[in-house]
Order: sequence, then structure tokens, then C-alpha cells
Amino acid sequence: MTNPIQKSSFIFLSFLTLLSQLLSPAHTTTIKANAPCNRIQLYYHDILFNGIDAANATSVKITNPSAISNFNFGMMVVFDDPMMVVFDDPMMADGRLLSPAVARAQGFYFYDKKDIYSAWFAYTLVFNSTDYRGTPNVMGSDPFLEKTRDLSVVGGTGDFFMARGIITFQTDDAMGDFYFRLKMDIKLYECYKK
Repeated sequence: MTNPIQKSSFIFLSFLTLLSQLLSPAHTTTIKANAPCNRIQLYYHDILFNGIDAANATSVKITNPSAISNFNFGMMVVFDDPMMVVFDDPMMADGRLLSPAVARAQGFYFYDKKDIYSAWFAYTLVFNSTDYRGTPNVMGSDPFLEKTRDLSVVGGTGDFFMARGIITFQTDDAMGDFYFRLKMDIKLYECYKK
């Protein structure tokens, strides 16, 4: 007759051996990023109202920066910024702001760091063109001094219903905090068809 202690020990050791094989590096898998199901590249233009040029301003600060920082900490800005198509032609570089808008970025950002220039964005891209209709929703941190920054696409409507993805910002031009132009690379990894 077999000893019950030996049988349970054998089962336990067999379980540990199987578990160690499953957790060994030979059995680990890496998740490969899929190609985006939709990709759009746009220029984002923000012209902060400076107290003089209301006709051309696309954003306005609604709170002043605090006195505890030199990096606009606490300042909040509401914007309705035009989004233009990215041109690969260098001759079009100066006309980016004058190109027809294919969407508008509508939302707010506030400066959220005391020791560096950084802002937290929450906005909707409102498309109304022949190519796209609908609104992807975006939010995330934008530490301005980094070469590229990623924000999250957290949903949307219309052609962007329930969209998920990443928007990569790259500063294309800036004039202090009065004007900046960002190149936006929108990569959606969850797209639902109508």
C-alpha cells in the first residue's frame, strides 16, 4: 500500500515543477503593439490672448499663475484651437496657420508643476470634415521641455466611437507662452466601425 504522505509530497513537488516551468523566461511572452487602426497627423495652434489681439486669440487664461513658482504653476487656460493638416512640403511650412481647419481642439489645460513648465490637458477634437465626423477625447500631462510627449485618447463619438489610443505631441514652434504650434500624431489602437 502506498504511503499517503509520499503521494501528497509527489503531487506537491510535481505542481512546483510545473509552476517553475511556466514562470521560466522561456515561457514568458511579450505583447507586441499592433499597428494603429487609424492614424491622423495634424498641427495644433494655440494663440493665448495677450490683452490686445482678441480677434486672433484662440485661448484665454481664466486663472493667473500663483506667486509660489516661476513656471505658471496654477494658471488655467481655456482654448478653442484650430487643427490643420500636416504638410510634408517645406514650402507650406509658413502657411500652416493659414491652412483650412479640419478640426478644433476645445478644452482646457493648467500648469501643474512648480519646478518645470508642464501642463495637464483635457480636450475634445471636434472634427467636421469630409474625411471624419465625431470627437475623440484626449487627456494627459504635457511636460513641454521634453522632445515628444504622449497623451491618451480615452473615448469619442461618431467616427471615433469608443476610440482608444495615443496622441504624440512635438513642439513645432513657440513664442514664450503667447503662441505655440504642436505637431500631433494621433494613433488609434481601438476603432469601432459603424
